[in-house]
Amino acid sequence: MSDFPGWHGTTIIGVRKGGQVVVAGDGQVSLGDTVIKGTARKVRRISPGGYDVVAGFAGSTADAFTLLERLESKLEATPGQLQRASVELAKDWRTDKYLQKLEAMLIVTDGSQLYVITGAGDVLEPEHDVAAIGSGGNYALAAARGMIDSDRSAEQIARDAMAIASDICVYTNGNLTVETIGA
Repeated sequence: MSDFPGWHGTTIIGVRKGGQVVVAGDGQVSLGDTVIKGTARKVRRISPGGYDVVAGFAGSTADAFTLLERLESKLEATPGQLQRASVELAKDWRTDKYLQKLEAMLIVTDGSQLYVITGAGDVLEPEHDVAAIGSGGNYALAAARGMIDSDRSAEQIARDAMAIASDICVYTNGNLTVETIGA
């Protein structure tokens, strides 16, 4: 019996600089060593309760959509309180038997706060105003941290870091979705 090779292929980065936060994600979805789709949209803007939030996800698409729906309902219950909604989602994710099986990670921002949310119950605010997840996340993170003190804008740092990650990681491509929020 052959083992399922697993879905791969995402890099998501969040960069906070100059009163703005940019979340960018590539479009590649791979199954084993085959690219299944090159134009997936893994960064989305949601507006529960009239407050804009940008979220990017890495991992299983169905699992990520389940988590985004849960986050949206938490934000509807606590409008404008991203930290509280993120913590509530992480608690549910860690303790709920169904949610524990979900394989995804999220980067979320409301334009001022920036968090990485994991299934281990983590709600992490990144150091150095850069967060990255997914197959090429470490490459994008290293590139962005190297540029954060330059005169580049948050968007240019995110785009340049994603270009570097896509040159290194075979599970990352250059088809970007970019969302900006904040000042």
